[in-house]
Amino acid sequence: MKKRFFSLPALGLVAAMALPAAAQDADTVVATVNGTDITVGHMIVARASLPQQFQQLPNDVLFNGILEQLINQTLLSQAFDGELPKRTELQIENETRSLTAGEELESLFQERLTDQAIQSAYDAKYEGVKPQEEYNASHILVETEEEAKAIKAEIEGGADFAATARDKSTGPSGPNGGELGWFGSGAMVPSFEAAVIALEVGEVSDPVQTQFGWHVIILNETRTPDAPTLDDVREELTEEVRGTTVETYVAELISGAQIDQSGAAEVDPSVLSDLTLVE
Repeated sequence: MKKRFFSLPALGLVAAMALPAAAQDADTVVATVNGTDITVGHMIVARASLPQQFQQLPNDVLFNGILEQLINQTLLSQAFDGELPKRTELQIENETRSLTAGEELESLFQERLTDQAIQSAYDAKYEGVKPQEEYNASHILVETEEEAKAIKAEIEGGADFAATARDKSTGPSGPNGGELGWFGSGAMVPSFEAAVIALEVGEVSDPVQTQFGWHVIILNETRTPDAPTLDDVREELTEEVRGTTVETYVAELISGAQIDQSGAAEVDPSVLSDLTLVE
C-alpha cells in the first residue's frame, strides 16, 4: 500500500482557529471541503500514523500541517473519477481486517492481561525454582594440545594467567586477559562447561578440547543470584503473557471455526509477486 504523503513544508500553510478545550471532541469539525467534514478525530488518527521522524514534533507545530494534509487528500479523493482499482479495494479490506483484529486483541488484553495473570506467570517461572549457579572464568585458546599443556605448566610455575592470555591466546578474549565474564549453564559448549563446573575457584584446568581448539581455563569466581523481583521482570513477563494470551485465544477461535484452505494447495507461491493480477 502506498504511504499517505506528509510534507513538512506544508506546516503552517493553513491557519487553525483554536477551540475552547471543553468544546473539543472527536466529532468536532475543523474544516469542511465541498461538504465533507474533517474532524478532530480524523486529525488525531492522522497524527498517530505519521512517520517516525515527525512523531517527536509538538502538536502546535503539527496541527496546521496535518489539517493541510487532510484537506489535500479530501480534494484529491473528491476529484477521483471512476471505480477504485482492485488493488485499492483489497488494500482497504486488508486494512479493515487488520484494524478490527487489533481492536479485538485490545479487548482481549484488557480482560486477560491482568496483574493477577502477571503474578501467576511470575510464580510459575520463579517460585520454588532454585537459581542456577553462575561462573566467571577466563581461558587461553591455542591450536594444539601440546601448546595448551605448555601453557598450563607456565601458569603452575607462576606465570600470570591474564598476561599469558594476552600474549598467547588466539581467541577474541585474549586481548582482555582471556576474561569471559559471567555465564550460566548452557552458555558454553558442553566440554568447556563441564570443565568449568569441575574446577574450584582459582584452579586451572587441564587442556580442554572444543571445536575452536584447545583451552586452558581458570575459574575466577562463582555466584548464585537471587531470583529477580516481579518489578524486575514485569515487562518481560507481560510480553510473555501477551503472546500466550494471543496464541490461546486464536487456538480457541480456530477450534470453533470452519476453515477450508484447500484452495491454497492449487496456488503457486510465485503468484504473490504478480501485481498484474490486482490491476
